[in-house]
Amino acid sequence: MIPTCSLFHKTEFCAEPNLPDRIKPEIINFVRSSKMQNIQPMHHLVSWLLSRRIYIQVVLFAMGQIYQSQGLVVLPENVTVPAVFMFGDSIVDTGNNNHLKTVVRSNFPPYGRDFMGGRATGRFSDGKIPADLLVEEFGIKEVLPAFLDPSLTPEELPTGVNFASSGAGFDPLTSKLFSVISMSEQLRLFSEYKGQLKNLVGVTRADEIVANSMYLVASGSNDLAELYFHTPLQIPKYDIHSYTDLLITSASAFFQGLYKLGARRIAALGLEPLGCLPSQRTLSGGPNRVCVEHFNDAAKMFNSKLLSTMQVLRTTLPQVRFAYADGYGALMDIIRAPHEYGFDIVDRGCCGTGLVEVAFMCNRWIPGTCSNVSRYLFWDSYHPTERAYRIIFQKLIGKLVQDMFQQ
Repeated sequence: MIPTCSLFHKTEFCAEPNLPDRIKPEIINFVRSSKMQNIQPMHHLVSWLLSRRIYIQVVLFAMGQIYQSQGLVVLPENVTVPAVFMFGDSIVDTGNNNHLKTVVRSNFPPYGRDFMGGRATGRFSDGKIPADLLVEEFGIKEVLPAFLDPSLTPEELPTGVNFASSGAGFDPLTSKLFSVISMSEQLRLFSEYKGQLKNLVGVTRADEIVANSMYLVASGSNDLAELYFHTPLQIPKYDIHSYTDLLITSASAFFQGLYKLGARRIAALGLEPLGCLPSQRTLSGGPNRVCVEHFNDAAKMFNSKLLSTMQVLRTTLPQVRFAYADGYGALMDIIRAPHEYGFDIVDRGCCGTGLVEVAFMCNRWIPGTCSNVSRYLFWDSYHPTERAYRIIFQKLIGKLVQDMFQQ
């Protein structure tokens, strides 16, 4: 393979292994100024970069800035997505748990060190998470705010908010165990939101927003990885087949509850390969910390039942559109061939030792947190990095949009 710098061997930046910080602001300002002038920055990008004699790494960064600023999703004609609403757990929670008395929080460093301004906002990652990437991709706004954030302004309401709560699950006992917002309570908060929206924009416009918006549900991993496999609360009463049935019954009721509140475009994110999460390797993967296959099998069983349930509901609920995102396959592709995606380390997180650190255990005082997060698939022992989320998201978004809007 030809080294990247050989393509632009005269550039002053070839000696530097990483994108120089001094050029980033220039690129960002270039993209922003182009947008303000209502011109397509890509049209002028090549000549501008060539005049700077900058090599391909910077080109890729610049393209990323343009895609972030404009969105990549191409919707069918006459289809609009006015808002996005998020429900579930820490994969999509953008800060609701900051306002709860729970240990499942991440509103402190080093969380958020690569977020806008390096702020810890309650997102379980170093930067943005899927909730933010979805609104960014649709060109709606830059991030999706938490509904419980006291700084939330009325202007944010018509374009969507987030009701997810880290630690939540489809099993009510899971949310109770972690003292977080249950899935049923998330539905109640959405109903409360609808009342606020109607007061703000009127009944007719509010109903239009609710009916045409996109709803993403990401839940179930805490039920299996935490409650079922690591506590004695449910295993004595259920084998894995009956427990996943219980979870799917709850998931189906949640989808129907969303539908009754007006949702018509509902997407669900399948569970990731739970047995390959760094924390699960540490706790149950033996001395070599291998992937725990029966955890992965449980995730696949849940996903299969979830997909089947969504297919049934699609036929029984008028005008509803369901889409399923294969989070398991997308993450497993990276775990099996990490170097193809630019990762070196997939069996531990960046924070601390990366073996067990998550939530309060991943803090500013813990030693060993990595300096180069781009090498890592996982930020802590449970959650991917922003870079990983972006790769996973791009693997999923095309089919998600196709299934949602081209049925």
